[in-house]
Amino acid sequence: MRTSRTFAQDALKFKEKLLAWGSRFNEIAWLDSNEYELETGEFEAILAVEAFTAIKTDHINAFDKLKEYQETTADWIFGYLSYDLKNDVEDLTSSNFDGLHFPDLYFFQPQKLIFIKNDKIEFHYLRMVDDEIEQDFKEICDMEDELATERKVVSVTPRISKEEYKNKVESMLRHIHRGDIYEANFCQEFYAEDAEIDALDIYKALNKISAPPFAVYLKLENFNLISASPERYLKKKAKNLLSQPIKGTARRAPDVEEDLRIAAELASDPKEQSENVMIVDLVRNDLSRIAEKGSVQVDELCKVYTFRQVHQLISSVTARLAEGIPPVEALRNSFPMGSMTGAPKISAMKIIEKLEESKRGLYSGAVGYFTPGGDFDFNVVIRSILYNSDNRYLSFSVGGAITAKSDPEKEYEECLLKAKAMREVLSNL
Repeated sequence: MRTSRTFAQDALKFKEKLLAWGSRFNEIAWLDSNEYELETGEFEAILAVEAFTAIKTDHINAFDKLKEYQETTADWIFGYLSYDLKNDVEDLTSSNFDGLHFPDLYFFQPQKLIFIKNDKIEFHYLRMVDDEIEQDFKEICDMEDELATERKVVSVTPRISKEEYKNKVESMLRHIHRGDIYEANFCQEFYAEDAEIDALDIYKALNKISAPPFAVYLKLENFNLISASPERYLKKKAKNLLSQPIKGTARRAPDVEEDLRIAAELASDPKEQSENVMIVDLVRNDLSRIAEKGSVQVDELCKVYTFRQVHQLISSVTARLAEGIPPVEALRNSFPMGSMTGAPKISAMKIIEKLEESKRGLYSGAVGYFTPGGDFDFNVVIRSILYNSDNRYLSFSVGGAITAKSDPEKEYEECLLKAKAMREVLSNL
């Protein structure tokens, strides 16, 4: 059943009430655009709760299983694709340490689905629960403000030292200078064992700091994702595809003039531009395999977008999906996203696996949804905290593109810049 209501409250306040109400369920997917002006999506926010059906699997034939589930369900489904689905797409393996133990793929069909758009709340409930809409709306509106509680400090440890990181970047540079690859995204993990957190509280704190266009709070059983992602992986609307890779990062400054100067320097930095252009070429190549001939275009190249924590270079690549290509195939043929791998893609992924110490799992994967008609929208899981509430293992990873012009010291500094907001909320600063 589908019905809409107007809420007579501040939109931000109402979203807080809606998320607090939704947190009681075992399965939660919360997607928030934070009213960002970047072409973010169809809705200001989405809450999907209480699984009616679900699919959870490892990487073996994962995309085939997802295709069958998506086509059979023919409904809204929400979930994630982990980076290690690369092993389903290509003849690759993942053998690095994994403290999180998330499934490689997990999607669910919600019983209750709520959208916020244009100051209206829209309910899409399965028939079996549609008699609960009025009561749920009343409960949401009547939710009382939650009192702030003191968060426990979580001390994170780098999986590798600064010197080890720099040595590994040097190894990657040797691969680049030999011509094995042109660029690769190298990441490092920060982790905490025996961590006790309120995942929703951490999400709210992180979102308050970052307010990105692709924020996600996802809880599936004991698997929690707290994401402040600024990056879209791939969106499909009708036949139109949109990918918006990010490559190129610079710090913000409190002084307005200095901040504008930093953004201008990023826009004209040849190293940052070359990183972005190489990934744009990779995205164009990926999309060309599933697109109508001649339809792949670069609508924006290396445009500076400013977020609360950083400036970023973002490009927008569009295409039209070729006739007869199922929605899941558009994902399979472009996964993992080029901004988190490198070029050439397969060689880069092999070198990444050899040099990194941790299994990426959901980090640098994607979270999003499919509509009943087969449209979809997925982010890139970066600037994100992952938490397994069963074994109380917490993890976040950061990284950057390594090219021939990379300086290991500066690459390490960029990692710390990207980790800043996550460390703040865990340190309760």
